[in-house]
Amino acid sequence: MAVKKSEIYSRIWQGCDVLRGGMDASAYKDYVLSLLFIRYVSDKYAGKPFGGITVPPGSSFADMVALKGKPDIGDQINKNIIGPLARANKLGGFPDFNEDSKLGKGKEKTERLSDLIAVFEDPALNFSRNRADGDDILGDAYEYLMRHFATESGKSKGQFYTPAEVSRVIAQIIGVRNPKTTAETTIYDPTCGSGSLLIRVADEAGAKVSLYGQEKGR
Repeated sequence: MAVKKSEIYSRIWQGCDVLRGGMDASAYKDYVLSLLFIRYVSDKYAGKPFGGITVPPGSSFADMVALKGKPDIGDQINKNIIGPLARANKLGGFPDFNEDSKLGKGKEKTERLSDLIAVFEDPALNFSRNRADGDDILGDAYEYLMRHFATESGKSKGQFYTPAEVSRVIAQIIGVRNPKTTAETTIYDPTCGSGSLLIRVADEAGAKVSLYGQEKGR
């Protein structure tokens, strides 16, 4: 039986507990969300040809687990897990898992990263089994974490991402469900951040549309 989302969220939040003290929420969220993403795509696509994400051999979450306790764990995560995964899918934005100023040095870094990985080993986070049709566990977990990161930083959640309910209202206001909408219809967000607004607008559209986003001039 699939675990309840509230139980999944509780276990994910343990990952935040591992990193507290060494950095603020605006920084450690990147590490937690990266682990969540790697666990998710590994469960869904590792070893499967023509999947939505390519997980190169040796770069899955299971390979990351094998690095626990190694003195060069941070460097190995960067080179053997994130590097190949990012190149294979043209991804960016991953944090540096070998950053001494955030994760500590030597034994401290090894223990912190090993503990963080251990949290995401929990069988309850097996996304290959727990995701029901039409139920976006990864997206919901992301929004859950962003709400809590906002609280930790003393900011409103709107400073981190556009809440789903706001995105849905905006999508309805701009009338993107118009029957004349086609693949040539373009939607542009000049401050897209996580891209959640663009995703909600695409869901609202009556046909496939072209999405464009930019963040921090990249």
